[in-house]
Amino acid sequence: MENLGVKMRMGLPAKIFATLLKISPSPIQNKLWKWWYQKLSKSHDKKDFRFMNYGYIDSNPPSLESFDEPYRLFIQLYEMNIRNIVLHNKEVLEVGSGRGGGASWIARSMNPSSLIGVDFSAEAVLLCNKWYNKQENLNFIEGNAEELPFPDSSFDIIYNVESSHCYGNMSKFIHEAFRVLRSGGNFCWTDFRDDKTMELTNQLFLDSGFKIVSKREVTKEVLDALDSINDAKKERIEELVPKTIRRSFETFAGIEGTPVYESFKNQKLKYFCYQMTK
Repeated sequence: MENLGVKMRMGLPAKIFATLLKISPSPIQNKLWKWWYQKLSKSHDKKDFRFMNYGYIDSNPPSLESFDEPYRLFIQLYEMNIRNIVLHNKEVLEVGSGRGGGASWIARSMNPSSLIGVDFSAEAVLLCNKWYNKQENLNFIEGNAEELPFPDSSFDIIYNVESSHCYGNMSKFIHEAFRVLRSGGNFCWTDFRDDKTMELTNQLFLDSGFKIVSKREVTKEVLDALDSINDAKKERIEELVPKTIRRSFETFAGIEGTPVYESFKNQKLKYFCYQMTK
């Protein structure tokens, strides 16, 4: 986690973690993120906490089943990322599947022939395979985004939602995504960066061989979602997360007053969405 130049309380565990990240080389960063993520996964195993993204306020919202409505803003971020991409009868990969809520919705709503969610948290993968085991076209496996455990040209569509900022080596991830994607396939990516890092990331996409079909900034829509659910999210964290790591969990969730939230607000960080083809 980079120094965003904003003085705010992060919670001691998150503050120590952020300091270690700043002084560590990429391989160590990867191990630190895995340790931190495992800690977060173990701290809360309730199925109603199925999404880890910031959400998205959509001017053209999708229709949802009634049981998906409580998660609308989070689902809308996933839908925005893959909008206009046909997933029906396709073999799909989500890199960084987290607690599986997005993959579950996509597998049910878009009817891919198969959807695999890969995540480097063994705890998260275990939970997902338990929670969503009745969805026949959905499976979760443990794996590293920088060393994807699949042969070349395995998937028609790959998507990645608000996960890649945690990776130690973005270039390795992009090249791995290109490797396991089939020719003519789609790569859909959404995440946040500062302007300089986004320029470098954009070039990494091109250098790997991807063709950029569309790209746009969606910071306002993400920030509006964070504002809309801030109080409810904070209440849920207070209710469900142990007090010892509560402030750190708020930092991870982008609660108002935390570094990521304030950096969105002052435009030091921006949220982007890319759709690409191989």
